[in-house]
Amino acid sequence: MTQHREIANVTGDVLGGDLIGVYLHGSSVLGGLRPASDVDVLVVSRRSMGERKRRALLEGLLGVSGFPPRGRPVELTVVVQSAVRPWRYPPSCDFLYGEWLRPEYEAGKGARPHALPDLALTITTTLMGNRPLVGPPPSHALDPVPHTDLVRASLAGIPALLHDLDSDTRNVLLTLARVWTTLATGHIRPKDAAADWALAQLPPEHRPVLEHARQLYRGYHYSEEDWSETLRGQVRPHVSHVLAEIDRLLGRTQRAEEPLPRL
Repeated sequence: MTQHREIANVTGDVLGGDLIGVYLHGSSVLGGLRPASDVDVLVVSRRSMGERKRRALLEGLLGVSGFPPRGRPVELTVVVQSAVRPWRYPPSCDFLYGEWLRPEYEAGKGARPHALPDLALTITTTLMGNRPLVGPPPSHALDPVPHTDLVRASLAGIPALLHDLDSDTRNVLLTLARVWTTLATGHIRPKDAAADWALAQLPPEHRPVLEHARQLYRGYHYSEEDWSETLRGQVRPHVSHVLAEIDRLLGRTQRAEEPLPRL
């Protein structure tokens, strides 16, 4: 049984008649999976889950999500359709699973509904990818997200990115490149394609760290990741430059309303 089918079976067994659709997004639909890519899944439900169903879904995903050769890490988000259709900002999710949350979940912490601005990007890439595992095309279950809310969601995620800069350098650099690219072009691109665009805009002194992050993304698992002292020393100047470029794109009005964090 493929991992996609396992995911669909777990969600279907738990949600039953409340399930509207199960959809791929992220790398699966934007340029293809890379060695360290998660399987990103959005589930649309008719109603919020109770505690029993949350626990059952969590236990199922703990068994389905994994690492090569068994499978890939799974990041799965459940949204209640009425919470995102008609669309409004900020959106909320009913349930979130990701491998970074596994220690908390295995320790007994439950998954709870919460606001999740990043759903603006998730829904947009779900609609772009049009890859249902279960249910109708995503355009039958979800409304498109206005570009202004894509911008708001991208900016809302920057503080968390900066917090993880030292521990998750590769992904932080690539995600910031994608935020910059999306704001400048209006298009959400795969992480390495966003890096390609950003590298063409960067002065030479700020290119090496992003080139290295792109190389790691395209060909290496996290266990194989390596950063030299020289590259580590260039990370924060690179990030400061990218934040300044994002800040410049936002313009004075929005910059005053939503100031970017600083390193």
